[in-house]
Amino acid sequence: MLTQEEYVQRVLELKRQGWSLSEIATEVGYHPATISKWLKQGGPPPKRTANPAERVIDDRWAKRIDELIAPPSKLLARSVFEIIGAEGYPGSYPSVVRHVRARRGPRFRVAPQVSVPIETAPGEESQFDFSDCSVRGRSFGIADTLWCFGAVLCWSRDLFWWFTTSVDKEHTMEGLVRHFEYAGGIPRLARTDRMGALGTSQGKRFLLHPPTLDFAAHHGVEIKACQARDAKRKGKIERPFFGLEASFFEELAILGPPGSVTELNRLAPVWLARRVNGRVHGTTGEVPAERLAIERGFLSPLPRRRYDTAYAEPRRVHLAVPLIHWKGVRYSVEPGAIGQKVACREEVDSSELSITWAGLDVGRHRIAAPGSPDVWDPEHRKAAEAAALGRSRPALRLVTTQAPEPRSADPYASYDVEVPDLASRYGTLS
Repeated sequence: MLTQEEYVQRVLELKRQGWSLSEIATEVGYHPATISKWLKQGGPPPKRTANPAERVIDDRWAKRIDELIAPPSKLLARSVFEIIGAEGYPGSYPSVVRHVRARRGPRFRVAPQVSVPIETAPGEESQFDFSDCSVRGRSFGIADTLWCFGAVLCWSRDLFWWFTTSVDKEHTMEGLVRHFEYAGGIPRLARTDRMGALGTSQGKRFLLHPPTLDFAAHHGVEIKACQARDAKRKGKIERPFFGLEASFFEELAILGPPGSVTELNRLAPVWLARRVNGRVHGTTGEVPAERLAIERGFLSPLPRRRYDTAYAEPRRVHLAVPLIHWKGVRYSVEPGAIGQKVACREEVDSSELSITWAGLDVGRHRIAAPGSPDVWDPEHRKAAEAAALGRSRPALRLVTTQAPEPRSADPYASYDVEVPDLASRYGTLS
C-alpha cells in the first residue's frame, strides 16, 4: 500500500499533470477504481493497527523473545519458537519470525553468485566432515577438545551427528561405521574434504592411505575427496553445521548444558529426529526420515563383520620389569609375560586398555593421562615383588591354575589332553 508521502508525491503530481486514472493506476500498480477512491477521500486509508490486547506477541512474549535473542545469542527464530512454545506461547511460527526479524534483521545476505543444487540418485552418495566444537565443549565444561562428526545421505538429506574428542584415522572410521549402521546400509560413494587422517595431497591429486583403502574395500564404498577450495561440492554436510551452532548448541546453553560427551551423544539423535529429520526439508519438500526409508532399499548391505576401528598395536614388555609403554604412560602386565611381545588394544572413545599375550589376558587398565606415573595392577606388583625378592628367578611363564599331569616313562603312551577353548583364546570368527 502507498504511504501518505508516496500518495502526495506521485498520485497527486500525476493528476496535476493531466494523467488519466488508468494511466496513473498503471504507473503506481493499483486498480483505477482504487486511485479514484483515494482521490475522492484525499489519500489512502490509514495503516491498520491491531489492538494491543488482541496481539499474540504481547508485552510478555516480546520481552521473553528479546531476552532470548539478546547479544551474544545467535538463536534462530525456529529455536525461539520451540522454547517459548514449551513455555506456553499460543501463537504461530511466522509471528515469531516477524518479531525476530524486526528486532535483529534478516538472517542471510544475498549470495555473491548464483548456484544450482547438485542432484544425486538414491543410494548414490553421502557426505561427511568434522566441525570443531571445542569452544562449546569448554563452555559446557565437558571437554577441552570436542568435534562433531557429521554425515548426510545426499538424496534423503537424513542427517547424522556423533560427538567425539579426536579427528584421527580411528575416530573418522568409527564415525563412518556408525553412520552406515544408523542408515542401515552403505552408499556407493562417500565424499569429504582432504582429511590428513585419510590421505595425502599431491597437487590436485589426493592419495588415500593404505588403511583408508582397506576400510573402503571392506565396506565396498568409494571414498572421494573434493578439490581444494571447493567446499560447495559437499555443501549438503557443510550447511547443517550452521544449525548445529546456531540452534542445537544455543538451545542447550539456555535450557541446560550436557554433563558429558556421552550425554551430548544421547541428546543429539533425539534433537535431530524431531527438529531436522522429522520435518519437511526446504529443498526436497519431503521429510528426510520418510525418504530414508525409501533410500535404504538402494544402499549396499552392511558387512557381516564390523570393521575394527580400535587402536591396536604390539608392544614389547620390558626385560626387567613387567611394564609396557602406551601413549606416554607405562602399564603393568603379569610378570610371566616379561620380555614377551604383547598385543595392546584400546577401543575408540573408551577408557580401558586391554593387553593380551598369546590370546590370554595379561593386563587390563583404565587409561591414564599422558605423563602420569606408572600404572600398576596390585596383583601384578605383588607377583613382581615376590619374584624380585626370591632366591632364584622363576621361569618366565604364565602361572597356570592346575599343574599338568606327570608324563609316563613310555614314549608311546597316550595322554588325555584337555580340549583348548579356542573361542576365548582367539575370539569368535564370523
